[in-house]
Amino acid sequence: MTTQDSHVDVVVVGAGIAGLYAVHRFRARGMRVRGFESASGLGGTWFHNRYPGARCDVESIDYSYSFDEDLQQEWTWSERFATQEEILRYLEHVADRHDLRSAFEFSTRVTAAVYDEDTRQWSIETDTGASVTARFCVLATGVLSATNMPDIPGRDTFAGELHHTGEWPQQPVDFGGKRVGVIGTGSSGIQSIPIIAESADHVFVFQRSPNYSIPARNRPLTPEFVAEVKATYPERRRLSRLSGGGSPYTPYPKGALEVDAAERIRVFDEWWDRGGVLFAKAFPDQTSDPAANAVAREYVEAEIRKLVRDPEIAEQLIPTDHPIGTKRIVTDSGYFETYNRANVTLVNLRRAPITEITASGVRTSEQIYDLDMLVFATGFDAMTGALSRIDIRGRDGRELRAEWSAGPRTYLGLAVAGFPNMFILSGPGSPSVLANMVLTAEQHVDWIADCLDFLDERNACTIEPTAEAVSDWVAECNAKASATLFPTADSWYLGANIPGKPRVFMPYIGGFGAYSAICDDVAAAGYRGFELDAAEGLSGGGHHRR
Repeated sequence: MTTQDSHVDVVVVGAGIAGLYAVHRFRARGMRVRGFESASGLGGTWFHNRYPGARCDVESIDYSYSFDEDLQQEWTWSERFATQEEILRYLEHVADRHDLRSAFEFSTRVTAAVYDEDTRQWSIETDTGASVTARFCVLATGVLSATNMPDIPGRDTFAGELHHTGEWPQQPVDFGGKRVGVIGTGSSGIQSIPIIAESADHVFVFQRSPNYSIPARNRPLTPEFVAEVKATYPERRRLSRLSGGGSPYTPYPKGALEVDAAERIRVFDEWWDRGGVLFAKAFPDQTSDPAANAVAREYVEAEIRKLVRDPEIAEQLIPTDHPIGTKRIVTDSGYFETYNRANVTLVNLRRAPITEITASGVRTSEQIYDLDMLVFATGFDAMTGALSRIDIRGRDGRELRAEWSAGPRTYLGLAVAGFPNMFILSGPGSPSVLANMVLTAEQHVDWIADCLDFLDERNACTIEPTAEAVSDWVAECNAKASATLFPTADSWYLGANIPGKPRVFMPYIGGFGAYSAICDDVAAAGYRGFELDAAEGLSGGGHHRR
């Protein structure tokens, strides 16, 4: 970066999927862009989550950019559900193809973003001393990027190897002949445990809350299948954008209890064989009607009992505390079968909680487990965690952390009242983690780019949502969530995994297609719910309410 880059049009924070596309799209508008990324390389989630078995739970052919048709035709995915390595290779290829790395300063963490009302500029500070002013601040900090290390007594006294799945070392970790403890059975635990067990002397799985997981049915993609997808990509993308989750699948047209038992089992079989997180969408009422959810649970629980030989262990692996689908269903490769191995022990923390971590292992209320390695598969401070680690201040010095102390408040998940010209990508109040994050990133960035065109056409300087629009949107998101079973689960969607975090259902649950239509409608109505400030005169005047 050169010294003249100390003032730019837009700063992009984060070089993951959303941040990379943001740089590309804003540059295409002729904007000067400067990006910051705390990691030493690009890729966001797919840079950090290198733990064994890390894969995406959206099919590779859908979990990819649609903005570059030549890229879609040239890149060929090898597997149905790509590994972390393949996804990172893809993102690096996209970055090289469109010269996106040159916008970013890596190993540089943004510490503060402060809005100056006199100049109507954002001032960005970093931990390396680099600073920049910009008209627009775009936060592509990621929803699953702030790792959660539970505060267990003695945690830092453990003398063996200690890893967190969300901050996995870049060099390979050797489990051979070691006694490995894994704390946590969310996605990263469920994906990594089968691979760790292949070479470890023994694996102790410390489980507090069992999770529903569906076999991935992963497979190599045949040349014939790839050719068919590439020939029909436009229609596949169209259907994906209209869908609830950003993939071209629609639920069965009737409710789970509107068909007879034989037809219900046939549908469940079809979605079980399809594999993974999509099972939650077999019937349209599965996560809203307790009776429909109950039959889905019964089906999956019967399948788990078939996979685990020891009936007592099988029962301990079956969740009893949440409806199926209300925590993200995990996509696994051989997870339940791993408990049939002699070198894998399930430690039920509901029966015997961890009392402390010692230099040599883990002590529960019943037993001491001597370990050579401890793996924390304990997830993230999701949705808001990465933002709360930056000192973000808007008009009148208001602090985003304080504004969100009772839970995040956005308009469309994109913008915050009192924080002009600041946009959040895949933020709370948007479909975010409930949909295909690549297509949602494209939708967000494209919407922002169109919004900036709108500002230019009107010679407006700033845009921000009204407090009323934010309150109405928060109420809408809460109403949508309350009409489902999702708030009944202690999930990271609600921040339930972080002590002291307010319990608010953070994503917009009405579906990606419906959300996109709302955003389009807001734009078509002259950005309804937003206030514009005219460019003339940098103080007062020119306030237009939309």
